[in-house]
Amino acid sequence: MNTARLDGAHRPRRLAATLLAAALAGTGLTVAAAPAAHAAASDAVAKLPISSYSAMAVDSAHQRVYVADSNMGSYSNSGLIVVYNFQGERITTISTQQHISGLALNADGSTLYVGGREVIWRYDTSTYTSNGLYVSTDTCGRSLAFSGGTVYHTTPYSYYTSQCDTTLTYLDSYVPATNTAPRTNWQDYGKLQLEAGPGDRMLMGQPLNAQAGNPFLTVYDTSGGTLVRNAARRFADADGKGALNLKDMAFSADGSKVAVADATAGTRLLNTTDLSDAADGYQALPAGALASAVAFGGDGKYIARGASATGSTPDLLVQPADPADATTPLEFAFEGSLDGDRVAPRGLEWSADGSRLFAVTTNAAGNQYWLHVIQPPAVQYDARFTGGLTHSPAQAVAGEPLAVRGKLEQDGPAPTEPLKVKATRTDATGTHDLGTFTVKADGTFTVLDEPDLVGDATYTVSYLGDLTHRPAEDVTTTVNVGKAPTSIALTAPEEGSLSTGVEITGTFTAQGKALPDRAVLKVTRTDRLGTGTLSSVTVGADGTFTINDLPRTRGDADYTVSWPGDDLHTGSSASATVYVRR
Repeated sequence: MNTARLDGAHRPRRLAATLLAAALAGTGLTVAAAPAAHAAASDAVAKLPISSYSAMAVDSAHQRVYVADSNMGSYSNSGLIVVYNFQGERITTISTQQHISGLALNADGSTLYVGGREVIWRYDTSTYTSNGLYVSTDTCGRSLAFSGGTVYHTTPYSYYTSQCDTTLTYLDSYVPATNTAPRTNWQDYGKLQLEAGPGDRMLMGQPLNAQAGNPFLTVYDTSGGTLVRNAARRFADADGKGALNLKDMAFSADGSKVAVADATAGTRLLNTTDLSDAADGYQALPAGALASAVAFGGDGKYIARGASATGSTPDLLVQPADPADATTPLEFAFEGSLDGDRVAPRGLEWSADGSRLFAVTTNAAGNQYWLHVIQPPAVQYDARFTGGLTHSPAQAVAGEPLAVRGKLEQDGPAPTEPLKVKATRTDATGTHDLGTFTVKADGTFTVLDEPDLVGDATYTVSYLGDLTHRPAEDVTTTVNVGKAPTSIALTAPEEGSLSTGVEITGTFTAQGKALPDRAVLKVTRTDRLGTGTLSSVTVGADGTFTINDLPRTRGDADYTVSWPGDDLHTGSSASATVYVRR
C-alpha cells in the first residue's frame, strides 16, 4: 500500500472525505493512501510550503515533480523549489539565492534548468545539486522551455518592477556547452510565455498588456538550432481591440492542435499549422469559471482545463482530448483550506504516459498553494439501458406532469457519485432538451416532463458516459399525448316558476395547461315549445358560474351547459331538468 505524508490524502472524484485526512494529519499520524484506483479517478493532495508560485516541471523518467516558489514579491533575494514524487510525497527542497521564475527539464530528465533573477542554474536531478550557472539579468521573471535540444528563455528587463507587465522582453537561447545565451532577435512587450511541444516545436504567447494592442501566439520550429517562425496569429475583436487574455497554452500530444486558456474566451482550440480556430471546439466552461490553465495528457487521451471559480462551480474539468467525444467530463470543485479555491495560472501538467495529472491550486488571496496528484481511470466499463422505458399516467395529457422511468446498468465498481442521464422530447415543434436526471443506486431513474402539445411525443434518454464508463446506446419511447379533460358540474333546483324564474349554479374545471382566457359556456333550454339558446355565461376566476332564466312555459325544462374545447382541452357538457310551475 502506498503512503502519503502528513500533507497528503487520497480522495475520489469531487474531493470528498477530506475532513478525516485533515484530522489524522493534525494528530501527527501518517495518512494512508489507497492503491491507485483501477477505474475510478483518485486525488492525492499536498499542502505546498510556498507563498507564491511561478512554475512546475514534471520529470516522468524519475517520477518527480518540481514546483517553484518565485518569491518575487519579497525583499529577500531567495527562492525555493519543492520536489515531490508521483504519490504526492515530498522528497526534498532546493533553496536558491535568487528568485525563481521558470523551470525546464532536458529530454531525459537528467538536468533541471532553473531561471533566477540574475542567473540560469543547471541542477543534476539525481543529486539535486547545481552543476553550473549562467549569469543573465532578469528583473521581472523569465519563462523557460527545452525544445530541439536547446533551452530557450525570455529575458525581460525593467529598472522599475512596476513596469514588468509592459517591458520589452527578449527571447534568448542558453547553450550549456559554451555557457552562452545567444539572442534569437525575437522580442516583444510583456511577460512572454514559452511552451515546448512534440516534434521540436515551441509556442510563444503574449499575455494581455497595455503595450500589446493585439496579443499574439506564434509557433517556432526549433529543430535546426536556429528558431524558424511558422504560424503566427494576433487576436483582435471586431473593434480592433485585444481579444486574447492568455493564462496558459499547450500542444496536443500529436502536436496538431494548440489549446489556449483564455480568461475571457474560455478554452480556445487552434490548428497548429496556421493557428486558425479548430472546426470543433470544447464546450464552454461552467458559468462563472474563468480559464486559468490547460494541459494535454501525454498519451493523447485527455485534456485538463483549469479555471478560477467560486463555491461548488467546478475549477477543473478532465475530459477526452477529442472535442467530438461527448463523454461527460470529470469535474473537481476546489473549496477551502484542504483543497485551495482555484487552479493557478499555468498550474497543470501531465506525466508522459497520461496516468497522472498534477494541478497546483491556490486560495483567493494567492498566498497559499496545494499540489493535487490526480489519476484518471485507466479503463472504462460498459453501461446499458435495460427493460425499456415506461411512463405514468398511462394516458398522458397536455400540460400535466408525466414521468418516464427506466433503468441503467453499469459494469465495474460502484460510482463514487450518482450517474446522470440526459433526456429529450421530440414533438411536432422539434426536439426539446429536458435536462439531466440522477440515476439511483439501484440503477433506476425518472425523467419528469410536462408535455405542452397534443400528439405523439418521443422521449429519448441518453447516457453520455464519463471517464469510468462508456456511453450507452440511447433508449426511446413514444407517448401519445391527449387533450386534457374538462368537466362541468351543475346544481339546479327541482322546481322553478314562471314568475320567479330558475337559478342554476355550476363549476367548470379544466385540467392541464391553464386556459388563456376564462371559458365562455353555451346554455340551451328545451321545453314543450322547443329548444332555444340562452345567453352564454362566463366562468369566474374560481371556476364557478350562475345561470338565471325566466321560463316561458310550464312543465319540464331541460338545461344543457357546454364548452367546445380548444387545442389542448376536450369539450364537456352537463344537463339538469327543472319542473316549472305557474
